[in-house]
Amino acid sequence: MNDDSPISGATDNPWQELRRLTPARIALGRAGTSLPTDVQLDFQYAHAQARDAVHLPFDHPGLSAQLAERGRASLLLHSAASDRHSYLQRPDLGRRLNAASAQQLRDYAQATPGGVDLAIVVADGLSALAVHRHTLPFLARMEEQALTEGWSLSPVILVEQGRVAVADEVGELLGARMVVILIGERPGLSSPDSLGLYFTYAPKVGLTDAYRNCISNVRLEGLSYGMAAHRLLYLMREACRRQLSGVNLKDEAEVQTLTSVEGQGMTTNFLLAEPKNPKNAS
Repeated sequence: MNDDSPISGATDNPWQELRRLTPARIALGRAGTSLPTDVQLDFQYAHAQARDAVHLPFDHPGLSAQLAERGRASLLLHSAASDRHSYLQRPDLGRRLNAASAQQLRDYAQATPGGVDLAIVVADGLSALAVHRHTLPFLARMEEQALTEGWSLSPVILVEQGRVAVADEVGELLGARMVVILIGERPGLSSPDSLGLYFTYAPKVGLTDAYRNCISNVRLEGLSYGMAAHRLLYLMREACRRQLSGVNLKDEAEVQTLTSVEGQGMTTNFLLAEPKNPKNAS
């Protein structure tokens, strides 16, 4: 053994190279019959990050100010969950607006009749951290594409202590053709800041998840802002054409690839593509 080699209590793991391919906790090694100390500490740190993300207060004043700097109006509402404890214990309360917020939205809708194509809702959900980090860069990409295509957008509706279904009430009260909610997803041990998008055509109170389309894991290490916006615009176009959303509306959006397909540089969702016939392969 070389005297200059570092001495470690951890046993060499032949699967160590696999860790370069995934953030999953694999090939962690061992020290005796236990995990190495640094691995155990890293797990505890990730767990603490997830817990902190769930309990982090929604900085809606800061988000509203940033939106105003970009020339975007916002409206702050609150769900029927009065505080974080109620929100976590009573998921049903997070799915509806409280009475004052519902009336505030009715008054706004009456003052600005005509409705909009897309109502945009932002809620803290289970990770305000995700909303703080990813809302503005995603909206910048999405709104640029939406306005280019001629879609009309609502002000950004901020909902404190909100869950996914609260967007249906917002969309219905605004008279919107469609609604999308940007919400912090349940934190994982490798992703405490994952943003989810839930899209509904013809929103109204009482719809189930079967009527919604989900675009998940929007963050720097997951689905890019540009790709998430591209998929949302595809869902909007197809929803209006077919007048539905949810399980009957599949994501078949074409995506840009690094390699050209038949000289077009585009390919459809690989899960929906027709399998190649090996007899015809060159």
